[in-house]
Formats: sequence, C-alpha cells, structure tokens
Amino acid sequence: MRPPFDMIARLLKQERKMSFTLATWNINSVRLREGLVCKLMTEEAPDVLCLQECKSPVEKIPVEAFKALGYEHMVARGQKGYNGVAILSKIPMEEVAAHDFADLNHARHVAATLENGVTVHNFYVPAGGDVPDREVNEKFGQKLDYLTQMRDHFAAETPKKAILVGDLNIAPREDDVWSHKQLLKIVSHTPIEVEHLTDVMEAGKWVDVTRQDIPEGLLYSWWSYRARDWDAADKGRRLDHIWATPDISNAAHGSRVLRAARGWEQPSDHAPVFATFDL
Repeated sequence: MRPPFDMIARLLKQERKMSFTLATWNINSVRLREGLVCKLMTEEAPDVLCLQECKSPVEKIPVEAFKALGYEHMVARGQKGYNGVAILSKIPMEEVAAHDFADLNHARHVAATLENGVTVHNFYVPAGGDVPDREVNEKFGQKLDYLTQMRDHFAAETPKKAILVGDLNIAPREDDVWSHKQLLKIVSHTPIEVEHLTDVMEAGKWVDVTRQDIPEGLLYSWWSYRARDWDAADKGRRLDHIWATPDISNAAHGSRVLRAARGWEQPSDHAPVFATFDL
C-alpha cells in the first residue's frame, strides 16, 4: 500500500531542511589576516562566514584560498584601506542588496539569499569616533544617522526568514560590557546609541539570537589592542551580533563566541561569533 500524498510531501519537505552554522567576524584586514580566516575555516568550518572591516577592494580579496577550503561563493563590497564587508559561503547564494545608509559612500552592507531561502544581511555599522556628541563629532552623527536609516528601511520592508549579523559597534546590555557604569559615556554603550539600536531591532522585529541562547552573564566579542594583557584585564564589549526574524529565530541554537581567536598570532581585536540554524 502506497503512503498518502500528503505524507510523501511532508517527508520531502523534511528532507529539504538544512542545518547550517553561521559566523560573523570583524577581521580588521582580510588580506593581512588571510591565514587567520583560513584557520577558522579549517578548524571551525562554518557554512557561512560574514566578515567586516575587510579593508580591501573586492578584486583583491584572497578568494582562491577560501575556495580551496570549500567556500566557493562570495558576495562583497570593498574599499581600499578601510570598511568592506563580505559573505563567504559553502552554500550557493545570490546577492540581493547592498545599502549605503546615511549616504556615506562606504562599503558597510551586503545581503545575499541562500539556496534555502534565508537572506543574510552583513553590516559594519560606523564606530562613531571618540566623543558621543554629534555637535562636535561628525562621526558620531553619521553613526546615529546610519542606524536611523537602518530602522526606517526595516520598518518599511519588514524582513522575513532573515538573519542580520555584523559588527554593529554597540554593546546594548549592561552585561555586554565590563563596566556599565564606567562606559555609559563611552561611544558604543551610550544610552542614545542603545536607543537607536533598539529602534532598529524593533522596526525589523529582530531577535537577538546570541542572548536568546545565552540570556545571562557577561559576554564580550571585542577587546581593545590597548590592553597589555587583554585576556587577564578582560575589559571587553559585545559589539558583534547575530539576529534573526521571529519566523526562524526558534530554529537557532549553539550560540558562542570563539574567544580563543582573540589570542591567535597577529589577531583581530574582535572574536568570531557563531550560531547554528536548523531550517
């Protein structure tokens, strides 16, 4: 006796489900740290790797080395010496967007849709300079304007089946920084920045996947180069994020920060952040 058609359809749908691991990492020069990217690809093997601050024109990204490790697909936006974002993937994908929010003419965003229909947005939000006052610091104003336009974009086009990752340059929660009290007036943790980031989250109905998995406790992804012993001092901030839309956020698990990468030879000052999605 043959199984009913609806059962066959359900089984086929289950077979098409894809479990994939995604990582986001501000690499602080993809060409200078090509070896570290290859190390991560070899030892951790995420299916999708989103890089920020590539500091390279797209044509000079060492894509052949990454292809040799199975990352045959790339979408990217680049600039010489600063900014730059790239999505490297083992999974086929198609570029769908690259926004220049705040009209900065910076390579800070690229998005691609994977073959399973999930769209990945990779962002590098402006750092904002040193003074949290747009009247005296143009860069801080640019950061707030960038976030405002991100908010407006996602409010106008509510995303579905999407993941947003990147160096968002804001540590929003009190336990996302080593000292909430001491950093309240430091760029990346000021109330106005947190408010702007919260507005972006609410506009797109984004879920903070990392904190969904790790709801309590101090958690960092960045440690300053200025610290003589970053590991012992442990004055970190969680600047790197993985968000998902509500329709797929419950499929996420296994979130973690690869703190050890901050201690690799000639490291980035950021550590990679991971999450796995069963879709």
